[in-house]
Amino acid sequence: MKESKARITAIGTYVPRKILTNHNLEKMVETNDEWITKRTGIKERRIAGDNEYSSTLAIKAVENLIETYPVELQDVDCILVATTTPDHIFPSVACQIQSYFHIHSTGAFDLNATCAGFTYGLHVANSLITSGAHKKVLVVATETLSKVTDYTDRSTCILFGDGAGALLVEYDEENPSFIASYMGSDGAGGAHVYRTNLASTLGDSVLQKTDKIVQNGREVYKWAVRTIPIGIQELLVQTRYTIENINWFVPHSANMRMIEAICEKSEFPIDKTLTSMKYYGNTSSASIPLSLALGIEKGKVKNGDTMIFYGFGGGLTHLGLIINWNLS
Repeated sequence: MKESKARITAIGTYVPRKILTNHNLEKMVETNDEWITKRTGIKERRIAGDNEYSSTLAIKAVENLIETYPVELQDVDCILVATTTPDHIFPSVACQIQSYFHIHSTGAFDLNATCAGFTYGLHVANSLITSGAHKKVLVVATETLSKVTDYTDRSTCILFGDGAGALLVEYDEENPSFIASYMGSDGAGGAHVYRTNLASTLGDSVLQKTDKIVQNGREVYKWAVRTIPIGIQELLVQTRYTIENINWFVPHSANMRMIEAICEKSEFPIDKTLTSMKYYGNTSSASIPLSLALGIEKGKVKNGDTMIFYGFGGGLTHLGLIINWNLS
């Protein structure tokens, strides 16, 4: 990884007010709180209202960012949004954010790397700034997965929730945030988790033609538990760090059983792992910033901490970052 010249300077998040509990789900499908909690670690998820969309959540996350940190957005020169649930195929959510905040001289685009979208977005932002192409990038991850969840399918409807997170990334050659990155993909596994659009086939696979999420949880679990520990090791080899050098591991909050397996295989302490699925569910690209915000709120995350962010999901895609967290 080229020596970074970019620093994360602010974070904001937002989740909708409506709560969907495991007990609520018991009335919708054949399931129960004990079964869901044991297999996923999820107790609740937040659900967007009928008039709330990914852009709505994104804008509220950005508003939370500027309320919490003394930053200026008018000189942002690129807006990058990670989402799998945009309001429209086009225009992009990023352009809707640009319009709402009246940021006039900026590029704007959406990026879809599913549950790895947040780390992909940060990686792109760092690359744009380090290359000299941009100076200030707003990275937003936002999802309204409830709108594409089949609430008759008990294997998927117990998992997903809605939320958004926003980070500001700025030029800073003296105190960069980005230490190392490792990314990969496995397109052959794409049929294990998908939502169709124009086509009903993927390679040799015939897909279920639907606008809802379809997932083979067992196959995704096996891939993640096999792949992510290797990625963590690659990051450590790049930096010559050990697990002891890492203050916090912040993975995509898919489900707790998967995170526990990844931590066990990586020999990473579960008590040094930040997650957000207990009360927010699986929020895809938004799960890592939501986990970070919870860690900050509880006084766990501190300036100077070294962290591993690791996103992974549909595609199949994955990307890990070692980050120096220093917002001051």
